[in-house]
Amino acid sequence: MRTATRVGLFGLLGSGNLGNDGSLEAVLGYLRAEHPEAVVDALCGGPEAVTARFGIPATRLHWYRGEYRTASRAGAIAGKGLGKLVDVFRTAAWVRRHDVVIVPGMGVLEATLPLRPWGFPYALFLLCASGRLLRTRVALVGVGAAEIQSRPTRALVRWSARLAAYRSYRDTPSRDAMRAMGVDTTRDEVHPDLAFSLPTPPTSAPPGPPGLVCLGVMDFHGGNDDRARAEEIHRRYLDGTIRFVRALVEEGRPVRLLTGDQCDVAVVAAILDAVDSPLVTAAEPASLTDLMNEMAAAETVVAVRYHNLICALKTGTPVLALCYAAKSDALMDRMGLGAFCHPARQVDADRLLEQFRALEKRSAELRQTLTERNRVAAQQLASQFTALTTTLFPANDHAHVPRKAP
Repeated sequence: MRTATRVGLFGLLGSGNLGNDGSLEAVLGYLRAEHPEAVVDALCGGPEAVTARFGIPATRLHWYRGEYRTASRAGAIAGKGLGKLVDVFRTAAWVRRHDVVIVPGMGVLEATLPLRPWGFPYALFLLCASGRLLRTRVALVGVGAAEIQSRPTRALVRWSARLAAYRSYRDTPSRDAMRAMGVDTTRDEVHPDLAFSLPTPPTSAPPGPPGLVCLGVMDFHGGNDDRARAEEIHRRYLDGTIRFVRALVEEGRPVRLLTGDQCDVAVVAAILDAVDSPLVTAAEPASLTDLMNEMAAAETVVAVRYHNLICALKTGTPVLALCYAAKSDALMDRMGLGAFCHPARQVDADRLLEQFRALEKRSAELRQTLTERNRVAAQQLASQFTALTTTLFPANDHAHVPRKAP
């Protein structure tokens, strides 16, 4: 008798980051369309949220509940240390129950934001090592990567990638970074970010107020190598952003503030406090679909977070990117907007306004470009999912019908 394939999904899912959950939603869409008999569950950061939203069983990623809080007391330090040991056995036991484990997208092989080696990098290493030892196929699907300077983090990430049964990346710089860190990427492919496979809001959606600008914000403090000047970077980013918003308001432009993670709420509050105007409002998106609905109603978008950029690009809305890592520059270049990037670490409001006006002058042309690039991205992702089925799922799972591009 044929048994259903047991599929596990792994990552910082359900933890408040809309991009991570969007990647999960994309892979679940693929599994439900092409492998509907698969039995799916997750090992993740926010199991309650994942179960409530996506309807799949979920288990907490770390035994110690305070894993991502700074430990200063002896009890907390001991708890974290014990948790590292317990998680070895918890992770292996969870992996053993599956035929395939998928890590859906996310920047799991990078440290472009502050990251400690014994947090998620350690958890990913346990996953990939358990998969190799227990002969469970682990797939890193459409993930982001970047060269890492911290030696412990670099080693954990490198070995995680080497131990995985399948790897694909969301851009060419990610594959290049893994090659530079000593991983054989000869058979690894590059495809657009998984979020490009999500449904696009209908074009019949009502437009927003005339001249609406959506501003995607971020609680940005630099990357893992910027810890010594994190506050300086944050202040410069926030000051430049506030000046930009004030300039738009003085021109009578409505501005809609959007977040991509729960931590971004503090930045929204700071901007609203500094720019006291009814023209500045804020939304509380709960998903990438919510973000796309907001951005589809705008004339122009300015955003920092990677998946905020994707939402704007996917809806065909011209977007100016505040870039904090190579992945943002690569994304904008791939979609034909490479000229409209601005450094998030050195926000210059005057220069930002110049780029913004240049972007708006080319709006009609760029919307056509985005229509064409989105069509290509959909086709490439259909190929990604076909390759994933061929590589990971047994031939007798079911008669495979190629997935149509959305």
